[in-house]
Amino acid sequence: MAESTDTLGIGLLGSGRMAHVYGPKLNSHPGLRLEYVLNPNRASAERVTAMYGGRASSELEEVLDSPKVDAVVIATPTNTHVDYIAAAAMAGKSIYCEKPLDNTLERVDSCLATLKAYPVPFMLGFNRRFDPDNAAVRKAVANGELGKVNFLMSTSREPAPPPIDYVRASGGYFLDAQIHDIDLLCWIAGERPEKVFSAGSCVFDPDIGAEGDVDLAMTTLMMPSGAIAHINNSRACIYGFDQRLEVFGTEGMLQTLNHHIDPLIRWSGTTTEARAPLKHFFLERYDTSFYNALDEFYGAVTDGRTPSTTEHDGRAALAIALACKSSQRQGVAVAPDY
Repeated sequence: MAESTDTLGIGLLGSGRMAHVYGPKLNSHPGLRLEYVLNPNRASAERVTAMYGGRASSELEEVLDSPKVDAVVIATPTNTHVDYIAAAAMAGKSIYCEKPLDNTLERVDSCLATLKAYPVPFMLGFNRRFDPDNAAVRKAVANGELGKVNFLMSTSREPAPPPIDYVRASGGYFLDAQIHDIDLLCWIAGERPEKVFSAGSCVFDPDIGAEGDVDLAMTTLMMPSGAIAHINNSRACIYGFDQRLEVFGTEGMLQTLNHHIDPLIRWSGTTTEARAPLKHFFLERYDTSFYNALDEFYGAVTDGRTPSTTEHDGRAALAIALACKSSQRQGVAVAPDY
């Protein structure tokens, strides 16, 4: 945890599902205090403040004009991110924003221009970097424990497809879900792919296929060093939220394993190596990572340093995800537009 005793007043923009992820974390962090919750539908904001505190508002100007608000946490739909970032930057507020920045590189580039013109601390919420397991892998790789890295593999399978309204607004599987794996593997490898090749199909929910999206995907990232990264994703997994990572190098291999709701392994007269079910979804599996990400943001702002996950990381991950989406549709390898 950051050592500064300064506290930051937070305006939480959005009162949907992610507000219930960030609300408890803001309340439990000693350096952060929830001042406002924003939603144009004030009643929705009031439901969140009733649970976590702060004042409800339906007006962005009220939140940004408040001297009690030092920073904003943007947890709204993706298509609103760029506008909220611009408004907060021009108001001089520090910004933590959920991934992705946007679903188009054009709007992301306009956002980067705004942040350059109004330089405030900005952090993009790629929370999986702050999961202790993933962070330990990255540290070991950076320390040379594996020698030269040759393969990186990420398995990320969700328990069930999301509602179709969510799918329609998400930008597609590669931009919405696989972008987490993309950012994580590039961060661990310390490099970004020259080309990508993706394959996908729709086997679980025909409504997803009707939207032109996929619910099953495999992607290969071809790195400049010669390393190859593999990602496999599924929108459905009968045994829970399957999250595993493997990095293979000249000096060995590192793996992360799934998290179970009960960590014990049981042996008895009728079973061997019996395990409890997996944690059900990202809200349980990555709960700690959201707190750690906010702590990184707090430490960067109060210490006057650049957050470890920036808008430039966000642009790169989006460029790669868009290339994956294009590759899946064309059936050919595609170079990301960095």
